[in-house]
Parts: sequence; C-alpha cells; structure tokens
Amino acid sequence: MSRARADEEEYWHSSKFRAFTFDDEDDELSQLKESKRAVNSLRDIVDDDDDDLERVSWSGEPVGSISWSIKETASSSTGSLESRDSSLQKGSSSYAAFPKQVSSYSLSSLFKGELPHTQCGQMALSDTGVKNYAPELRRPKAEYKDYSSDWSPKDTVRRMQRGKVCSLERFRSLQDKLVLLDEAVAGHDGNVITAVLIFLKRTLRREILFRELEVRQVALCHLIHFLKETGEQKLLLDLLRLCFFSLSLQLSQYREHLNIQDVEKRREFLKGCIGLPFSAEDISHIQDHYTLLERQIIIEANDRHLETAGQSEIFRKYPRKASILNMPLVTTLFYSCFYHYTEAEGTFSSPTNLKKTFKIPDKQYVLTALAARAKLRAWEDVDALFTTKNWLGYTKKKAPIGFHRVVEILQRNNAPVQVLQEYVRLVEDVETRLNLATKYKCHDVVIDTYRDLKDRIQLMAYKCKVERGSAEEEKINSILNNMVRN
Repeated sequence: MSRARADEEEYWHSSKFRAFTFDDEDDELSQLKESKRAVNSLRDIVDDDDDDLERVSWSGEPVGSISWSIKETASSSTGSLESRDSSLQKGSSSYAAFPKQVSSYSLSSLFKGELPHTQCGQMALSDTGVKNYAPELRRPKAEYKDYSSDWSPKDTVRRMQRGKVCSLERFRSLQDKLVLLDEAVAGHDGNVITAVLIFLKRTLRREILFRELEVRQVALCHLIHFLKETGEQKLLLDLLRLCFFSLSLQLSQYREHLNIQDVEKRREFLKGCIGLPFSAEDISHIQDHYTLLERQIIIEANDRHLETAGQSEIFRKYPRKASILNMPLVTTLFYSCFYHYTEAEGTFSSPTNLKKTFKIPDKQYVLTALAARAKLRAWEDVDALFTTKNWLGYTKKKAPIGFHRVVEILQRNNAPVQVLQEYVRLVEDVETRLNLATKYKCHDVVIDTYRDLKDRIQLMAYKCKVERGSAEEEKINSILNNMVRN
C-alpha cells in the first residue's frame, strides 16, 4: 500500500502536470502559469520561442497539432449548426430550419487561412440568415442625427463648432457652398472657416473660388494663411497675384472721383463705388465718404442761400472764406460748430447730428468744438462744453482731453486771463499747473498753489516777479504774515 502511494507521489511530482495545492507560497506561481497557458491557447498562430511551458488542451493533446485541429474544427462547426437549428426552431414556425452540414475544411486550407469558394458562399448565406433572427444592438436614434444629410448650412456650422461629425458633400450647388462659407465666416470660428475653405478648394474650380473670395476678405485671409502653412506655393502665388491685381483695379477706379469736377456726378460715382469688392472696413469708409458729400451738398446749398439773402447775423459778421464741398470730416465738423452750433440734432448741419452719424469720438468732437467756439470768443459755450451735472443736481467741470490742453487752445485763441485762470486751476497735476500758470502769467493761481503747499520760500521768490505795489504783491505779503502768526 505504501509502495503504491510512493509511486503515485513520484508520478505526480515527475509529471509535467502539476496537481492542485493549497500552499500559499505556490499559489501565485500556479496562477501565473495557468494564465500563461490560457493566453497561449488563444494565440495559437504566434510562436513564442521563450515559452518554457508546453501549450496543451484540456484533453492533454498539444495545441496546434493535427488531431487537435480536426477535433476542434468538427466540434465548432457542429456546435454552431446545432445552436442555429435550435434557435430557428424556437424562433418561428413559419421559417424552415437550415439542414445541418458536415464540415468540409481541408487541413491545407485551414492552416493557410483559406476557405473554398463554395464554403465561403455557404458561410455568407448562413450569416445572412442569422442576421434575420438574431437580435442586433443598435445605437439610439438620436445618435444617427450626427450623420444626417438634412442639416442646413447654419446648423452644419453650429455642429462643426461643437466638434460634431458633419458631411459637407451634400452641398453640391455653388449657391449652397457659398451660403455655407458665409455662415462659417459669420460664426467667427477659424477652424470651421478653414475646413469649409478646404472643401471649396477641392470641389470648385480655381477661377470660381478666387472670384467669390474677392468679396469675402475674411475667408480670403484664412485661405492665404492656410496655403502658407501647407506650402502650396503655386496656388498661393496665383491667389496673391489675383488679389493684388483686383485691389489695384479697385483703388484706381475709386481714385477716379478726384478727376470729376461736377459735385453731383462725383456723388453718383461714389455711390457706384460702394458695390466694388472692397473689404468690409473699406466699404464702410466709402459709404461714409458718399454720405458726407451728400450732406455737404445740402449744407452748402442752404448756407449759400442764407449768405446771399443776408438773413443770418453770423454770416454777415463772419463771411465764409471757402466752400464746404469736398472738405474732410473734421473740417466739416469745425464748420458746423462755427456756423450751426445751436441747431437741433434733427438738422443735417447740426454738430451733434454729424457726431452721431459718423461716430466721431468724444475727444475729437470736444477738441473741434472748443477750437470753433473759442475762435468766436463764445466763452459761455466753452464753459457749457465742460460742465456736467450729476444725478443730485451738482455741477462739475470735466474734460475728456485734459484741462491742460484746454488751456493751450484757449490761450492760442487769445482768451482773457480770467478765463485762463479758471481752467488752469482745474489742472490736477501740481507741477503742470504751476508751469502753465507761470507761463501764461496767471499770478493768482501760482500764489494760491504755493499757499496751499505752505511753501514760504517759493512765495518770497515769486514776490520778486510781480510788480511793486500790485494786488499780487499785497496778496503775497498777507499770506506770509499769516504764516508767521500761525
């Protein structure tokens, strides 16, 4: 009995198979080897030269041998047919069951990975049958909208901005492609614009693409940048050559208005230039040019009539030296502030109307209006130009250009010292205020500034710069005496 037990132990320990053991120390090693056997059984077409363990099946036969291949092939084909027959019988009685077929694989075709033509046909037929009866897992219907071909150009651009899959091939007509490009430009997404341009470059002739991009400057700039990045030099040179020629032609045509002497004809010519394929910014400038000339024609006609009839006092006191026609916008604004400053906003010659129509900045408007009213010595208008009132009703002077510039413009127009002193006091920087007051002899501002600074030395030095016995000298003496007492 003991001899039989010893032989059994020797057999198990000498065999390539290892018996199950409860030892903790061998548990990890046994799991590792079992996992390796499982992986090797799946990768039967890969040879591992470094694998020390022999790959075997549960029947004890080496995996990949001739006998194992025949058994596995027969069992798989038989099992698949039996499971197919059972599923067909359980599914519906209206369908006839497929007859069982015996596997006809040859060993050479099996190891070469090839199947006979007839067998392939039978497998394709059987696969088609299975699709009719086996349940199929599908995506939700909402996900199929990503691949829908019914999206409008606007919806397509929106989906592209969100990173969705969209096919652009459905846009076949030129009109649809241009609408798609316009929507992409309106979306202000450079990646979408570039993607649409790549599609148009591939599906449109070069002449048509260049012609349409002439009036779409944003898309044109994107295409130029894309061609630079991709290194398509020939297409880039053709595009730049066409753009330069087109721009030169447009500019030369726009310059023709300088040679037109008749104002009405020039106005009509500028109106036609608005339709030229300029950029959006240039078109805006041409539109403003046309509007300004149209406004100047109306103002010139009315003012000439008032000046001839002598019905306006300002035209009698300050006759016009030149016509307002073809003048720049700033000159027109100065003219309006000089002759029509008090007119209501509804009139074409009103300065506030010009400011609103041509979107003149506050700084430019204040500078021009200040120069015009100071030339007329209308100091009340100057004061009203800088006076603001808060919601509590308190007034305060505020200048968007800085009061130091206000002082310079007033002094250039020979403003009185009293007016200058009022605006010199409003300069916030002490050093700038003292320099301006000293330069324009605003003595009261200098004395008051040194008094606020309690600078006795500077007061005594400035006392030497004023006239003896003047009111300024007496004021300095009074301030110095109060400093000694305090």
